[in-house]
Amino acid sequence: MLTCRSVWRKLAPLARPSSAVCRQSARRAGLNNGRIPTCVPAAHMSTGPAGGGADNVKYALMVGAACIGGLTYAYLTVKGDQQRYQERITEIASRSSKTATEEPAPIQSEPPAAEVAETEAVSEPEPEAAPSPEEPSPPAPEEEVLSPEAEAAAPSETTAPPPADEPAVEAAPEEAAAPPAAPVVEEVDSTPASLNVPSHAPYLLIGGGTASFAAARSIRARDPGARVLIVTDEPDLPYMRPPLSKELWFSDDPSVTETLRFKQWNGKERSIYFQPSSFYVNPEELDRAENGGVAVLTGKKVVHMDVRGNKVKLDDDSEISYDKCLIATGGVPRNLQVIERAGEEVMKKTTLFRKVEDFKELDKVSRSIKSITIIGGGFLGSELACALGRRSAESDLEVVQMFPEKGNMGKVLPEYLSNWTTEKVKREGVKIISEALVKSVTCKDDKLEIQLKDGRSVTTDHIVAAVGLEPNVDLAKSAGLEVDSDFGGFRVNAELQARSNIWVAGDAACFYDIRLGRRRVEHHDHAVVSGRLAGENMSGASKPYWHQSMFWSDLGPDVGYEAIGIVDSSLPTVGVFAKATANDTPRAATEKSGTGIRSESETEDTAMSPVASVTPALPVDYKDEYGKGVIFYLRDKVVVGIILWNVFNRMPIARKIIKDGEEHADLNEVAKLFNIHED
Repeated sequence: MLTCRSVWRKLAPLARPSSAVCRQSARRAGLNNGRIPTCVPAAHMSTGPAGGGADNVKYALMVGAACIGGLTYAYLTVKGDQQRYQERITEIASRSSKTATEEPAPIQSEPPAAEVAETEAVSEPEPEAAPSPEEPSPPAPEEEVLSPEAEAAAPSETTAPPPADEPAVEAAPEEAAAPPAAPVVEEVDSTPASLNVPSHAPYLLIGGGTASFAAARSIRARDPGARVLIVTDEPDLPYMRPPLSKELWFSDDPSVTETLRFKQWNGKERSIYFQPSSFYVNPEELDRAENGGVAVLTGKKVVHMDVRGNKVKLDDDSEISYDKCLIATGGVPRNLQVIERAGEEVMKKTTLFRKVEDFKELDKVSRSIKSITIIGGGFLGSELACALGRRSAESDLEVVQMFPEKGNMGKVLPEYLSNWTTEKVKREGVKIISEALVKSVTCKDDKLEIQLKDGRSVTTDHIVAAVGLEPNVDLAKSAGLEVDSDFGGFRVNAELQARSNIWVAGDAACFYDIRLGRRRVEHHDHAVVSGRLAGENMSGASKPYWHQSMFWSDLGPDVGYEAIGIVDSSLPTVGVFAKATANDTPRAATEKSGTGIRSESETEDTAMSPVASVTPALPVDYKDEYGKGVIFYLRDKVVVGIILWNVFNRMPIARKIIKDGEEHADLNEVAKLFNIHED
């Protein structure tokens, strides 16, 4: 209203002279025609277009146009003022947030309007005073390519300020109060979370093991521009675990614990890491990487999961939102309750073997003590027993292995083969104590005394507890995900899906096998297969789990086996064996395939049956020498599991037999498909 009134005041002087001109014109018309009264032209002027009436209409239109223009100008001016006012308020609020990390006193992120008006004049010069530390210019494309090579090896050592789009202003109060000139960061724990943690990841993978790496590689294969973030609580980049209990122990390199490079059975050298550090993108640069990439955030643990909000919370209170998420948290080694209750002194002399740090510590301990006892007769316990047993031949180390079963791997192998394996481990220099149930463990005179329930006792310097794995399901409660009561692990469907945008793979997944039913598997190849499938499904494949993963175990370079399906010694078994040759060893198998991780040489193609051998099958008790052979595990007369004993590169055949699910009248004929009788 005020604006309209001011416009009218400016136009009024123009309107008054216009009306005076009209009246003068009317008088002249009356004087020129004396027979017509002077009032007639006035009436004629107001009712018709003749004489000065046309000029009156023109001036009326001019006044109307001026009013409309003034109103339009007033509306646009008011609207522009409101927009500039709102932008000013937003600028002041953002400036207050940006300076939160530099000011020791806390600053409100959204100050009231009155306070903004009071401080506006003071804050106005600040955006020009210090823009560069808060908003660095984007790096050149060459810098984005080179930075992973220079920094991915130690992502926690980055000291550059965070980009403007990262949530640096949301740091904890004690972090925000830190002075700008912080010391150079050298450890993960001393690095502010906001410097390393992206605020969003399209693909978020929780866990840094084999399953996560396989999923990342699969996602990138289907979506080349994908941005994948792996979060792991370990300080290492993704690596393979099998060499930690196998080849690394047979290395001749005295610095193997530092290099983590080993010679495979075929003599070729490789690292336990899947890819070098240059393969990965720095986490800080993931959202700016032109072609996407895979970033690994090490030393960070996800402690809370908000499945409705699609975000997770880390142990440093930072948050990461995601579009799709994979849980591949693996498992944690179990321990005996008697050891946990024994006290801190016993725990200090006990190793739970799982990670790189465990391998380094056990290697160091085994070189400085006189005796070591391994509790557990499964895959891990037997592999470590053989590895340490060979070391005992070179030093004065006593190696003892005890387990509750009658023989090594008694829960997996048939009794006759378990007994043979036990004798094999003994020949490696290991003292075997079978049917051993631990009653108590005490520490006396810097020694550990293990008391068994049958009265036997063992004195040792160190204990390795290899009694199984507990799936890590810590996120189940906060995420509201179901944990299987029978097998443990996150319960998922055949597509490895726990929720609409959450998948689970690896040791922590209790999946539905479309051939063998509900299962949970703790082996390297399953981590590869399930991780790959989860990655495909995360990128839109919608494939069910049909591939039967395999696993393998080596008792040194000369004896090894590969298995698939359900291998449980409580099931009926049929074994067909033959005499082994020099080519029937893990060493020879890796020389033929060119890889030390035998599952890497597999294909998922349907196996074609080779020409069957015509050599008659040999009975199970062939001189008690189980050089090589095939063991079938039956359930309702159908083969549900197969072990290939010193028989390699035949897994596609075994997979096809289980997939067919047929009854076989004579398994000796089926064994011929593996050509075990060929020299």
